[in-house]
Amino acid sequence: MDLLNYFANHHSQFFYLMGGISLIVELSVIGLSGPLLFIGIASFITGALSGAGIITGWESEIFTLGVSTTIIALILWVPLKNFQNSGGGADTSSDMIGQKVPASSLISATSGTIRHSGINWQARLAADANEIQDGALCLITAVEGTTMIVTAI
Repeated sequence: MDLLNYFANHHSQFFYLMGGISLIVELSVIGLSGPLLFIGIASFITGALSGAGIITGWESEIFTLGVSTTIIALILWVPLKNFQNSGGGADTSSDMIGQKVPASSLISATSGTIRHSGINWQARLAADANEIQDGALCLITAVEGTTMIVTAI
């Protein structure tokens, strides 16, 4: 009961604690996907405003937390999504990436085949590549399931 009385009398510390727990869970468990990050930052802002005496009372503090969370989410959503989708270097998900192989049929943006290790594999062109004729060498740039994404050499 002493802890509950402490937080009832020290609202700013409650919001600091809530912000800290939110950020720890977000960064260690969820992995910077957003919701708890926004709540954590808003909790620190609410704690600072409460500690400075700018807002008082649970109602206004919870309202401030909600409004702050919404504003922070609107500001940070697009930059965080761009950061998450930025790639992170060369694709190393398959040892076939980077291999030079012959086309075993005409390869277009939607279909074709290549020959690798004695097996014909489904293939299609990378977004900016031109058609590859049967027998021409091509470079595997990515793998999507069992389909090789290739470009001409």
